[in-house]
Amino acid sequence: MVGSIMGVVSNEYSNGSVQGCNGLEEKLDELRGLVGKADGDPLRIVSVGAGAWGSVFAALLQDSYGQFRDKVQIRIWRRPGKTVDRATAEHLFEVINSREDVLRRLIRRCAYLKYVEARLGDRTLLADEILKDGFCLNMIDTPLCPLKVVTNLQEAVWDADIVVNGLPSTETREIFEEISKYWKERITVPVIISLAKGIEAALEPVPHIITPTKMINQATGVPIENILYLGGPNIASEIYNKEYANARICGAEKWRKHLAKFLRQPHFIVWDNSDLVTHEIMGGLKNVYAIGAGMVAALTNESATSKSVYFAHCTSEMIFITHLLAEEPEKLAGPLLADTYVTLLKGRNAWYGQMLAKGELSPDMGDNFSGKGMIQGVSAVEAFFELLSHSSLNVLHPEENKPVAPVELCPILKTLYKILISREQQSSEAILQALRDENLNDPRERIKIAQTHAFYMPSLLGQS
Repeated sequence: MVGSIMGVVSNEYSNGSVQGCNGLEEKLDELRGLVGKADGDPLRIVSVGAGAWGSVFAALLQDSYGQFRDKVQIRIWRRPGKTVDRATAEHLFEVINSREDVLRRLIRRCAYLKYVEARLGDRTLLADEILKDGFCLNMIDTPLCPLKVVTNLQEAVWDADIVVNGLPSTETREIFEEISKYWKERITVPVIISLAKGIEAALEPVPHIITPTKMINQATGVPIENILYLGGPNIASEIYNKEYANARICGAEKWRKHLAKFLRQPHFIVWDNSDLVTHEIMGGLKNVYAIGAGMVAALTNESATSKSVYFAHCTSEMIFITHLLAEEPEKLAGPLLADTYVTLLKGRNAWYGQMLAKGELSPDMGDNFSGKGMIQGVSAVEAFFELLSHSSLNVLHPEENKPVAPVELCPILKTLYKILISREQQSSEAILQALRDENLNDPRERIKIAQTHAFYMPSLLGQS
């Protein structure tokens, strides 16, 4: 079997603290009992994918529960062979030397010399190699605790009790189809927690959205009641640095309440909710508009007025779209706006929009960037546009009194599609032109339309 498990995890963590029990063992025992683990058989948790959020999620669990080695095993899988470029290696060396606790830990583990050699250009580091020391390639400035890294997917997942999907939505289906090959002879059904924010659009037999949890269900055959979504208004590095944050875990009651309790920490509050699909979709929707926000910020030199104009229009479009997708959309308003706000402030999708507007990136360069990872808003723009352009979803235009595709009431979404996907617009300036269109309606009118018309279409969620 190709691949290896790397790293030995101690009870001392990157912030120099040593965790106490504080009821952690009781929470672990409760979850072990629910899963049906016998004494001497550890609860096996694996995070699949080592982006910022997947790595932080695994590190949070390791910090809390890694001390109970006989009861739980926490590992993370990432693809082998990804090299760390010279500039990143130099920056990583600076980060290491600026943190005495990290420096001492590496010296104690006899791991420091390789970073010196990489800084001098005498050695090439690998992403899976540095992850075992607590360095996520997409989040170099935030050292994590050491992690047990597995580079062979079969070895990582074949006997896992809980699998965390830390993959981008665009890679979720492919990887879980591969995972399903290793689960053909499983007797027990694993629990899967998806962190992915993004969607696919399917137009047959009727237009509908496919979320990452649905992709996992289709790829593996794991029943949807064993698949949950965790998301919230947060930035991965800030959570690990113990900034106060909250999130929701959504799915079947059998698992979500126990998992919310298991994951909850003093600085990371996890609530539970039964509405799996719409929360998951909202996590993808805000990425769409974050790209546009980044463009506006860069094009207007961070003008507060221009950004507020954009925010008014983008939130009205999101509210309109939620009325198509949810029977009680008002319940989503708070979580959606909070997630949108934090993404606009510091998310990778807003960063991408800024880089496009500044001319430092172009759509032709793809949507995966070193140090940032996958820009999931790009695929979400395409999916939402394709879905809301379908004639079978036509709604009555309140002013023109004729049926139109829902996307015709979403000018920002249309403009982002023209910039990022169809390339009809060659410049990010188009987003400002859309905002300054004299025929653009007051965003309040779009909200009024949504609130006064029966737009809810359960078929969009694959429901009858």
